[in-house]
Amino acid sequence: MKRIILFVVLCVFNFSFSQEAPKIMKTQFSKEALSQKLQDKNGKEISMRDILKQHQGKVLVLDFWAGWCRDCIKAFPKAKELEAQNPDIDFVFLSLERSKEGFDKSVDRFEMTDKENYWFSAGWKNDFNNYIDLNWIPRYIVVDQKSNIAKYYAISPEDPELQVTIDRLTK
Repeated sequence: MKRIILFVVLCVFNFSFSQEAPKIMKTQFSKEALSQKLQDKNGKEISMRDILKQHQGKVLVLDFWAGWCRDCIKAFPKAKELEAQNPDIDFVFLSLERSKEGFDKSVDRFEMTDKENYWFSAGWKNDFNNYIDLNWIPRYIVVDQKSNIAKYYAISPEDPELQVTIDRLTK
């Protein structure tokens, strides 16, 4: 009987907290999402629109992460491999740390000081994350050369569709 109860509890827990793919795979960002402000490592605010403008003309991978996220930490080695295998692709790291201090510590701790990192100072629930249906991290989005969404939903850097999308956009 105890085993049955334990099994049910584990199933409910896993179902409740698992990442669920969005029902609609979006191909563009909304105006509200693009207006979302983030902070860079120096605390300077920048909008998602401006971040995307800086990378227009290039393929861009958005990597959502946090230093407190076990799944993100497990994914770091494969994410670094994806980045190394695609030297002509831009990568932007979007942190969901709970504080600026946590953001700074995680960037240092995970040796990401040489990478383009931003922090959602507004917290997890904000116009950008709500628009992209962010319900778990890590999460990866591929943005094409015109700032449209080419791959909306990937939860692992090992998702073969990430590389297929990158290859399709760069050929």
